[in-house]
Amino acid sequence: MDPFDIFKASGAILDGHFSLTSGRHSDRYLEKFNLLQWPEYTEKICELMADFGRKFSPQSVAGPTTGGVLLAYEVARQIGVRGLFCEKDISGGRSFQRGFSFLPGEAVLVVDDIVTTGGSLVDTIAAVRNAGAIPVAVVSIADRTGGKIDLGLPFFAALTIEIPSWESSECPKCLDGEPITHT
Repeated sequence: MDPFDIFKASGAILDGHFSLTSGRHSDRYLEKFNLLQWPEYTEKICELMADFGRKFSPQSVAGPTTGGVLLAYEVARQIGVRGLFCEKDISGGRSFQRGFSFLPGEAVLVVDDIVTTGGSLVDTIAAVRNAGAIPVAVVSIADRTGGKIDLGLPFFAALTIEIPSWESSECPKCLDGEPITHT
């Protein structure tokens, strides 16, 4: 089963009018938790991510809260290393809390769920570096940019799909007066 079929089978591809976490609007939404509720689908998607990440010999896997917690765990399990997560901190960025730490120069595979703008990945990469480790590659379950994201590191998405998004003032669904779903 290919990644698009897994997203469809799990009910993770939704059509409508959505306000995204980034503040942008879209007519299609990838609901990661519809996928992540199914261990067999999550395992298959994470296997693709682990296969790519394994090439970079990570010593650990790290992702941002919320979706990145499950993904860091499962990708780390498949590679055979530990999985950690970083949380939003009072500065507005992300940091590793709860006693999580890295060895100096530790190689870290960064994971995330859905890439829209890359903001949470940029913050997670910064958190890894701020903790004294080295991000070696990035993986995600889906890339909404159609492959246009550049994080300055090797990047793999199990599903690459171009889904347009708009500022609310330019959103065709808003202009048509359609009710919005906040994600």
